[in-house]
Amino acid sequence: MKLKSWLPVLVVLILAVFVAYKSGALGKKTPGPGPAPTGDAATARAELAQLVVHARGSMQGYSRDKFPHWEMISGECDTRETVLKRDGQNVQTDAKCEAVSGSWRSPYDGATWTKPSDVDIDHLVPLGQAWESGAAQWSTDRRKELANDLTHPQLFAVTDNVNQAKGDKAPDEWRPPLESDWCAYAVDWIEVKSYYQLTVIEAEKSALSDMLNRC
Repeated sequence: MKLKSWLPVLVVLILAVFVAYKSGALGKKTPGPGPAPTGDAATARAELAQLVVHARGSMQGYSRDKFPHWEMISGECDTRETVLKRDGQNVQTDAKCEAVSGSWRSPYDGATWTKPSDVDIDHLVPLGQAWESGAAQWSTDRRKELANDLTHPQLFAVTDNVNQAKGDKAPDEWRPPLESDWCAYAVDWIEVKSYYQLTVIEAEKSALSDMLNRC
């Protein structure tokens, strides 16, 4: 076959490779899409508009011990082990309900881990952040509810060092490294703050609105 007859095919192939490279299919490994939010963006925007805007309170008096966790959920299984079983694949546990094997995909960065020690259970709205957003005035039972909440999107199995980098930061200070998780993260954050009637600051509200634009 003559070279001229191959030219259209070569042009198509070159264009396909270029598009794949620009989109990230070649040249680098990209994580899969982030998780679907438990709610929807329209509801989240409505709830965000209703959140009380108030300056953050002081961290004075804060202690994680004032948010009792982890509580026993069933038998020997506490909240942490329950989340590990819920969020993992093929999770095997010992007689004390402690995870000994399995795999976990962290929604914040898309990384997958096979050692339980590489995974932390993150409080989506961090306990310290909740404290300065209104939880300082709560009863111990109410703080315990937030710290062990399996009903609302408050607890997730995530990469340990990513969780440590997040600390007690709100979305105006920290966002998940995986941008495809921003929509779910914002929707879930708003749902938790709305349910517990926690306050936000203007910068936090603006950050959440921007993240909802990824939905």
